[in-house]
Amino acid sequence: MAHIQLSNVSIDFPVFTTRSRGLLNTVLGLPMRDKARVEASGLRQVSVHALRDVSLLLRPGDRVGLIGSNGAGKTTLLRVLSGVYEPMQGELSFSGRIAALTDIMLGMDVDATGYDNIIMRGIVMGLTRKQAMGLIPSVEAFTQLGEHLQLPVRTYSQGMLLRLAFAVSTSVVPDILLMDEMIGAGDAKFFSQAKERINGLIEQVSILVLASHNEVILKSFCNRALVLKDGCVVMDGSVEDALAFHNIQQGVSP
Repeated sequence: MAHIQLSNVSIDFPVFTTRSRGLLNTVLGLPMRDKARVEASGLRQVSVHALRDVSLLLRPGDRVGLIGSNGAGKTTLLRVLSGVYEPMQGELSFSGRIAALTDIMLGMDVDATGYDNIIMRGIVMGLTRKQAMGLIPSVEAFTQLGEHLQLPVRTYSQGMLLRLAFAVSTSVVPDILLMDEMIGAGDAKFFSQAKERINGLIEQVSILVLASHNEVILKSFCNRALVLKDGCVVMDGSVEDALAFHNIQQGVSP
């Protein structure tokens, strides 16, 4: 049975201060004997708490919306759930196949052909080579790239590359689907095709986690929502209650 559980998960990112960045820039122009002296003296840095003590349990049937201002921790949480970031503190456990539509270019090689990238991206998604090769017919049909699939993807336009990456990423129905507001490119026809494909995918998955600023989308697809602020989950409840809570925090009148 598909599930994801986080127990007191924290993620920190070290960030150099303005002073230390200046030191680094200076170091680049110093001779080796002086570089060693500066490095030995130590560089001041601060840490950004991207996530702090997040505990969460997702079960089959959960359709969870992530709500929060930019920098609240939504994307970081999605990357922890997808395995891109390993918790610095706490534990993550899960069962089931996870697909993340947060970085659909992951595993693609611009010097390889479209066909080769279908296979490589499929393997990155956890398929065997044989299973990945089985994706080719559906990707050909969706992308309509024809003979371009035989060419290196560095020859593609941005729109062609997006169609290929999106088609491969949505060719396998996972148990758990993680989504960010990532479809912001491509023409109107592609957007319509992508929306229809995602809707079909969402209907089939066991668990959905969706980060969005769009209240209509959240109300349409989610039955539960988390409000994040400064890397912490400050609200976990119904979508309506979570949106109301977030709007009050933002000073937005109901």
